[in-house]
Amino acid sequence: MARSTAAPSLGATIKGMDSDLARQILERMCLIRHFEQKVVKLFQQGLIRGATHVYLGEEAIAAGACAALQPSDYITSTHRGHGHVIARGLDVKPMLAELLGKATGYCRGKGGSMHIADMKRGILGANGVVGGGIPLSTGAGLKSAYKKTGQVTLCFFGDGAAQQGGFHEALNMAALWKLPVVYICENNCFALTTPNCDECCIDDIADRAAGYGIPGYVIDGNDVFAVYETVKQAVEHARSGQGPVLIECKTYRWYGHYLGDPEVYRDKAEVQEWIAREPIARFVRELDESDLLSSEEAARVDAAAAAELDEAEKFALESPPPAAEELTQGLWAPDKPLPAAVRKSDRTIETTYCRAINQGLREALAADEDVVILGEDVGLHGGPFQVTQGLFAEFGGERVRNTPLSEAAIAGCTVGSALTGLRPVGEIMYIDFTTIALDQIVNQAAKMRYMFGGEAAVPLVIRTMIGAGTRSSGQHSQSLEAWFCHVPGLKVVMPSTPYDAKGLIRSAILDDNPVIFIETKRLYNVKGQVPDEEYFIPLGKADVKRAGKDATVIATGAQVHEALKAAEALSSEGIDVEVIDPRTLYPLDKETIVESLKKTGRAVVASDAIARFGPCAEIAAVIMEEAFDYLDAPVKRVGGVEVPMPYAGELEALTIPNAAVIARAVRGVL
Repeated sequence: MARSTAAPSLGATIKGMDSDLARQILERMCLIRHFEQKVVKLFQQGLIRGATHVYLGEEAIAAGACAALQPSDYITSTHRGHGHVIARGLDVKPMLAELLGKATGYCRGKGGSMHIADMKRGILGANGVVGGGIPLSTGAGLKSAYKKTGQVTLCFFGDGAAQQGGFHEALNMAALWKLPVVYICENNCFALTTPNCDECCIDDIADRAAGYGIPGYVIDGNDVFAVYETVKQAVEHARSGQGPVLIECKTYRWYGHYLGDPEVYRDKAEVQEWIAREPIARFVRELDESDLLSSEEAARVDAAAAAELDEAEKFALESPPPAAEELTQGLWAPDKPLPAAVRKSDRTIETTYCRAINQGLREALAADEDVVILGEDVGLHGGPFQVTQGLFAEFGGERVRNTPLSEAAIAGCTVGSALTGLRPVGEIMYIDFTTIALDQIVNQAAKMRYMFGGEAAVPLVIRTMIGAGTRSSGQHSQSLEAWFCHVPGLKVVMPSTPYDAKGLIRSAILDDNPVIFIETKRLYNVKGQVPDEEYFIPLGKADVKRAGKDATVIATGAQVHEALKAAEALSSEGIDVEVIDPRTLYPLDKETIVESLKKTGRAVVASDAIARFGPCAEIAAVIMEEAFDYLDAPVKRVGGVEVPMPYAGELEALTIPNAAVIARAVRGVL
């Protein structure tokens, strides 16, 4: 492993930094310093609220590192991200306005201190989740490598994030695929309030690079020459296709973890010792000694930065707050028309639910080179249920990528690559395993567009599998679709037939929003007629699977088939049942459901998931709110038994609703 424990010599780095670059770096450092001092003042005045983390004392890292980038490169940032985005060139006026929650802020007052972003400059967002940006940066690196754009991503994170599982998963994936990412650990001696010696079993976090076979460097983070030179070399290494680099910058934060932190955990003398070694004065002294920039000129740079922040403060204080109508704007990408179906005939073929999804994925890959598939065993093996079978052979390993067994990295790579221009389809083998990846799905994919002021697009699909019936026991059989329906910013699709599965996967991939595409395992071998040409089914549109006049059954997933069996059985009793499949759980097609209730006046809702707080509960609530006047009986819910899924086949069968249970519920509402 390549390793440097000391800064490069001053002479060598001075030769690589001319006066124009030195001035630019100093300007950025001074802007960061004055910005953060202004933030401290406004916070103490009560004008900035909430969790606020300042970058004072660490200015050399952001300014030196970002100076090594090209304009088209990317960065991901942290909750202590003001310095990174200023170093990347953001205007301090809308930045300060954002911290004050104003409409003129970069994110229109929706992101605040921890979530500044600017997609046009390749700033993929500061992040309020410790380590949250690390898997995202790997996704950005995947996009750059796949598209051969030459772009590099700088990923900034703190020492505490190096203890996160996502750190290890992301570095392993980036090293495996030789992605152009430079991971920069800003080791400021404390993770929240815990000193390094109590949080990490090694002295230098950069030593972990050896475990992934990538270069690792330890440098003085207060020496801007060392930062610039080391990051420049790392960026060149990554850009040339040699893979990622890990750099640890030793530094110190002047304030506590957050403004208002009582800081009882550290010695005041230690703080003063580090302040005495502060990076700006050191840089100015070295520039003066090298004749790159005089101390008088440096003083003028600092004064200009102070004046710019005074103007920014005035701008921010005078800016209006967001208007009330802004509350619901910016969550969803605008709807766009689906392509016209390419139908040359009405010919259909009989195929399975599994193969129908496979056909939809194949068509999407063929239609758009930005579509990529990634997940565990999706390549030559074709996935655990053979949904991706044959796609690796047809489109190759760049388009259909086997990943490590790393759900957080899969989800994060999917989010990061979507954020930077791809249309990835990530597979999480079982919905049970999304628990490992929830941060990237729930805190990143779902929130980014809204949190960044409506400017980010995250066009991704997460495919996953639900349900019992395969004797896979408690950790491979859950129906957790309600979790994702509860998160603003996610669309949730759940087809029940081969026809729907193919049409919906095509539409999901075309959607500019993150979509959770849920497949029911015990439907994979169900057969149906499917056009062998291109077609699309709009998301958010239910389907009436069977018309009827006496009662309505709204069923999801495998329960659609049980509802149809129940309807057929009840027809012999003279009971005419209408069966509706929502197909998309969110957004839910309320209109189709209400129209049916106007006709039948009676409703049963059926799902594999437990009825409590699940799809059954939500649809029943919608019926009560939207169709109460048409009801002639209370709504009945049919759901799974409230136990973890047992292994024994006899017990498993008892947990899953069936046609007989649904028929009994229908009789109960008549």
